[in-house]
Amino acid sequence: MKRSIPRISDAEWEVMKVLWNGSPKTASEIIGELEGSRDWNPKTVRTLIKRLTEKEAVGYTQEGRVYSYYPKVQEEECVKSETTSFMQRVYGGTLRPMLAHFLKDEQLTKEDIEELRKILDERKD
Repeated sequence: MKRSIPRISDAEWEVMKVLWNGSPKTASEIIGELEGSRDWNPKTVRTLIKRLTEKEAVGYTQEGRVYSYYPKVQEEECVKSETTSFMQRVYGGTLRPMLAHFLKDEQLTKEDIEELRKILDERKD
């Protein structure tokens, strides 16, 4: 049976990005990496790590009093799950209205358009 991907809050995503970027990491290392981008108290980061372990999105190993954290879910799995959830909530699970809205409202470069064409051509075959 395939396990479900846990729902991850916006703040928890920031912690997950640090772990996906390289792990295992201690809480202090995670706090250090988030220090420059977030104005969070270290206790806040520790709370986010605790939540992620409770959701089973993050695992840990313990050596003495040192805990090292690592992701138990892959970034790609989480992105796919979030995309599906967003499409269900906002567009009723249908891709076409989302793409139409995106293409109409976003400023796309020539490179963006070519990349989209390439993806669509690959899907056609």
